[in-house]
Amino acid sequence: MKQDDQAGPIIVFDAECILCSANAQFVLRHDHARRFRLASMQKATGAALYRRFGIDPANPESLIIVDGDAVLKDSDAVLAIYAGLGWPWKTIAVLRFIPRFLRDPAYRWLARNRYRFFGRRETCWVPSPGDADRVL
Repeated sequence: MKQDDQAGPIIVFDAECILCSANAQFVLRHDHARRFRLASMQKATGAALYRRFGIDPANPESLIIVDGDAVLKDSDAVLAIYAGLGWPWKTIAVLRFIPRFLRDPAYRWLARNRYRFFGRRETCWVPSPGDADRVL
């Protein structure tokens, strides 16, 4: 696991959630620098990363970004993803000026209700062969 951590940030997401899977596909499509890797919370690597940072992989309320020993979650993680994608997506990072005590409750509310609002896949999303090396 440590060796993988050195290769760049890992986004751990819910591959059964339609919104989360769409966001993962968006990252793969727009991350031209190939900075981010992805790990589904339903697979061993993603579940282990959640547990490593004290999050129950069976009931997470946030996607996380793991970069070495550092972790970002909630709205900080989402904003870091868009900041890492480059122009024009990095402009979304200006939302960091909104205090976290306002951003995070809104993020957590959406995360708790993600299946109700956006639906749930019967099976986990699978990347295209061209992106398979970026999904752990």
